Amino acid sequence: MYSETAGIARILPRAVAVPADGDDVVALVRWAALAGVPLIARGSGSSMANGATGDGVIVDLSRLSAIAPADRRTGTITCGPGALRDAADAAARRAGLAFPVDPSSGRFCTVGGMASTNAAGARSLKYGAMRRWVNGLECVFADGTRAWIRRGQAPPPGIRALERFAVQVAPRLGDALFALTHDGVRKESSGYALAAYAASHDVVDLLVGSEGTLALITAVELTLVPAGHETASVLAAFESLDDAVAAAALCAGLGAAAVELLDRTFLDVVRAGTALDVPERSEAVLLIEAEAPRADLARERMAALAACCRERGAAHVVEAPDDAQQSAIWSIRHAASPILARLDPNLSSMQIVEDGAVPPSRFPDYVRGVRAVFARHGLRCVIFGHAGDAHAHVNALVDVRESAWRPRLGAVLTEVTALVASLGGTIAAEHGDGRLRAPLLQRVWSPLAIELFRATKTAFDPEGILNPGVKVAAIGQRPFEDVKYDPALPALPADARRALDAVTRERGWAQFRLGLLDAFAAERPA
Repeated sequence: MYSETAGIARILPRAVAVPADGDDVVALVRWAALAGVPLIARGSGSSMANGATGDGVIVDLSRLSAIAPADRRTGTITCGPGALRDAADAAARRAGLAFPVDPSSGRFCTVGGMASTNAAGARSLKYGAMRRWVNGLECVFADGTRAWIRRGQAPPPGIRALERFAVQVAPRLGDALFALTHDGVRKESSGYALAAYAASHDVVDLLVGSEGTLALITAVELTLVPAGHETASVLAAFESLDDAVAAAALCAGLGAAAVELLDRTFLDVVRAGTALDVPERSEAVLLIEAEAPRADLARERMAALAACCRERGAAHVVEAPDDAQQSAIWSIRHAASPILARLDPNLSSMQIVEDGAVPPSRFPDYVRGVRAVFARHGLRCVIFGHAGDAHAHVNALVDVRESAWRPRLGAVLTEVTALVASLGGTIAAEHGDGRLRAPLLQRVWSPLAIELFRATKTAFDPEGILNPGVKVAAIGQRPFEDVKYDPALPALPADARRALDAVTRERGWAQFRLGLLDAFAAERPA
C-alpha cells in the first residue's frame, strides 16, 4: 500500500510506521539513528517526484492532522503535518482569514507535504510559493532532537545539526550565491534553498523545500491573509503560442492572481472527450483570474485583462464575472485526466518531465522544445501549466505494450533536462526533486552548488537516515527503476492493487492507506 505514490515509481518499503504524535516521531528517529535504517516521511502520497516512497521505513504522518483555531491577533494557524490544505484553509476562514497557497491538489495534499516541497499552484503569481507562508516548523532532527524553528527567532541552543551547518556550510554561502539560483526563474523547489537562507538567515527558509531530508516535520505554523476577496476570470484562445505567452506576461504585470496555459496538446485531448468552445486553430488557451476586495473591482480587472488579451491577438475571449461562469471555464483545466483514462486504456499518463520552469522570455522555446523532443521519440504528451510563472507540467502518454517504451522515455527525460539547462531553468519548480530528479541535479546546477547541497545534507544528517537519495543522489542512482505501470513487474497483492487503483481513479489520496486496505479486504468474497 505504500510502494506507490502519484509518481511513476514502485519501491517496496521495508516497513511502515504510523506515528500517533510527535513523541512517536522522536522515538522512531532515535531508533532509526541507532539501527541505521532510512526513514521516508509521507503525507497523502500525492507527490509526483517519487520522494515519498523508498527502501526504508515509510513514516506515514497523516495521523498528525490536528488543526488549532486560527489566531486572529497574529494572523497564524498551527497544524499537524498531516492536516489537509483545504481543511487548514477552512479553519482559517472560520476566523475571517485564509491560507493563500492553493495548489490544485488542495483537497487532498497535506500541509507537511506542501512545506516539504515548497509547493505553489496557480495563484503563486500573486502570493508566491509555500516558503514565505511558513512562519515556523516543529522538527525532529536526525539525532532525535525535537524543537520549534521560527522565523525571526534564533533557534534553540544545543541542536547539533544546526551547529554543524553554521560551521561547515553557512560561512561559504556569501561567495557562492551566484551558483545557488537560476536567474529569472520565478519558482524553485530544486536543491536546497541556500540562497533564501543566506538572504534571511532564517533556518525555516532552508527547511522548507528540503523534502524530509534534513528533519521530520511534526507541526507547521502558517501565516494567513484576510479572507473575503472576490474573483472574476477570462478565457483567451490564441493562434500563436508566442502571442499567448506575451499576453500571459502582460497579464501578470497587470496584477492577475493566476494565469494558466493550456497548450495545443492539452486542448486536443479535451476536445476528443468533450465539447470544447475554443476555435480548433487555437495553439494555446490562457485561463486568467482577477482578484479584488469587491466584486465590482474584480470585474473591472477582468475587463482590463480581457482587453490585454485581445490587444495581444487573442482570437476568442470569454469573460466570466460570476461563480457559475468561472466554474465552467476553469473546469477545462481539470478535464484532461478523466478524458485520458477514457481515450485509450493502454496509454499510461506518466509524470516524468512534469515540473520544468524557465525564465519567462524563454517559455515559448521551452514548450516548443518539449513538443519536439516527444515527437522525435514518437511519444505523445499533454502540456499545461502556470504561464505567468513560465512553468509547465508535462504528462507523457506511454503505451507500455511497446517493447522500447523504457529507453524512449529515458531519452525524453535526458533531452528535456538538457533543454531546461540550455534555457537557464529548473527541473523542479513546485514538486521537489524526489528520487526522480535527484540524479539529474548535476545537469542543471553547478559543481559548486552540488557540493554545497551535499555538505548541507551531511551537516544535518551525517548518518544519511533521512530520505536518502532525495536532493543528494546516491552513487549510481538512476532517475527511475521499477515503473509502476510496467506489465513485467510482479503483481501486487490483489487487495492492495484494487485499493491503489481506486485511489488513483477517484483521486482519493487523502484516504488512510491501511484503513483503505482493510475496507477492500472486507469486500473480498468469502
